[in-house]
Amino acid sequence: MNPRLLLIPLILIASFNVYAEKPLAPKSLEGTTVITTDDIYKLAASKPNLVIIDSRRKEEYEKGHIEGSISLLNTKMTQDNLKKLVATTDTPVIFYCNGARCMRSYNASKVAVDWGYKNIYWFRGGWKEWKNKGMPISLQ
Repeated sequence: MNPRLLLIPLILIASFNVYAEKPLAPKSLEGTTVITTDDIYKLAASKPNLVIIDSRRKEEYEKGHIEGSISLLNTKMTQDNLKKLVATTDTPVIFYCNGARCMRSYNASKVAVDWGYKNIYWFRGGWKEWKNKGMPISLQ
């Protein structure tokens, strides 16, 4: 068999994997402050009214999440249910999801900004960064 013919399936598989990978979320979002794992601890220490929202699916949240975070899927977020979780539009809020290839927290942050929330922090690295840094997780 011609060795070149063996390369064709490999090239096709490699091409598919490149295109199958989710795109990266933007590096910034107007109206928000992009934060890292270290920033979360600083914010929690300096802002006792901080709210952390996990924008992932409930099943993902139940497998592990940042302690104290609240599960609110971005596609289920409404002005009313966000108001119930966040006292005022000035209350500091962190949104996170699965990481830089997940758009859930980006979308939730953008919507919150559009609704007039002023202290939005977007944890772009999300759950992936949190776990990779060995940070504590909650299963409750």
